[in-house]
Amino acid sequence: MSNLTVEDRMELHEIAARYGDLIDHRDWEGLASVFTADAVFDATDLGMPLLNGLDAIRKHMDESSDHPLGHHITNIYVETAGGEVFLRTRIIAAGHRGRVGSASYRDRVVKTAAGWRIQHRLVTLRRSWKVSRKSAV
Repeated sequence: MSNLTVEDRMELHEIAARYGDLIDHRDWEGLASVFTADAVFDATDLGMPLLNGLDAIRKHMDESSDHPLGHHITNIYVETAGGEVFLRTRIIAAGHRGRVGSASYRDRVVKTAAGWRIQHRLVTLRRSWKVSRKSAV
């Protein structure tokens, strides 16, 4: 689907922002406005289990005590490849005790009767580079 409209792209950008607000407000029911019912949430790189389906995503989010305090979504763009549409974003996560982390989201999205939704999310932790003291400027 390489013929995305400006409206499509705007809706996809809003999905990214909406996800951050829903998670921060612990609005698990609202996740239906972001994910398909059969969505896959793969954050195994962060140590989470692979979650299959919206109900499993909601249950895990509700039971997890490891949520960052704030999900700040940035670097949002849309790609198309092989007839599929991907929403790419980064998250800066403000955590407990002043900790901050970053990850990348690669979402395969589909257009449903209710609008665009994430069908598959892959989360990849952004790891810091180890720089030796000798090479630091």
